[in-house]
Amino acid sequence: MKDIYYFISDVHLGVKSSTGIREQETILLNFLEEIRKDAGELIIVGDLFDCWIEYKHVVPKGFYRFFALLDSMLNEGLKVTYLSGNHDFWYGTYFKDEFGIDIIHHPISKEIEGKKFYIHHGDGLAYKDTGYKILKKILRNKAAQFFYSLVHPDFGVWLAKSSSSSSREYTGKKNFSPRDGLQDYAVKKFAEGYDFVVMGHRHYAYTYRENNGLYMNLGDWVNLFTYGEFRSGEFKLKKFYDLEKKQIIAFDEREIK
Repeated sequence: MKDIYYFISDVHLGVKSSTGIREQETILLNFLEEIRKDAGELIIVGDLFDCWIEYKHVVPKGFYRFFALLDSMLNEGLKVTYLSGNHDFWYGTYFKDEFGIDIIHHPISKEIEGKKFYIHHGDGLAYKDTGYKILKKILRNKAAQFFYSLVHPDFGVWLAKSSSSSSREYTGKKNFSPRDGLQDYAVKKFAEGYDFVVMGHRHYAYTYRENNGLYMNLGDWVNLFTYGEFRSGEFKLKKFYDLEKKQIIAFDEREIK
């Protein structure tokens, strides 16, 4: 029976990392092949791609193996909920036209088996993040996107990838603590009656409990290869792949406590 809910965030397909672009995609494909037997829904909490700039007639090259497997799983009945992040928000109609997936550009509330989930990529919630909040408004402005669309795709995608890389290097030098704004935001959501608050963005994987609420930051698929699993009323943070040992972790050893 396909009734398990899986959550992933910050996969950053196409990123240049120590794993290698193709190997990173292969790890994700192995995960998807594993869950296809019992996954009722896959919830992507932003930054599936390291950079996605979609033009009217052009989309970034690559990712064929991922798209092929995703399409196969959708045809088997998998439901996909996809929230955009800060690296992959510039979508047109490609995902809707090709896969029937609507890209959601805002946080969502979702009820699963009687439990209330609040799902947010996490960008813009950190303290002292005024610069990013201003940049976000500019990048998501329709007029700005229109003028950018007039740029040749080769240059436009290159520029976006360069910006993405610079942003990652800048944030990678910062030492983020759990209490960087996201956790405090989650606690406020508990007060509103949510059982679970799910985010990504920070590239660290951990859970925090307060009263009857659980906040889960999903980590990433660049170095951590972590995911959330909601099964029979229990929500657990798990690790799929060990980067140092270069192997998939045994199922009964995956939970992060």
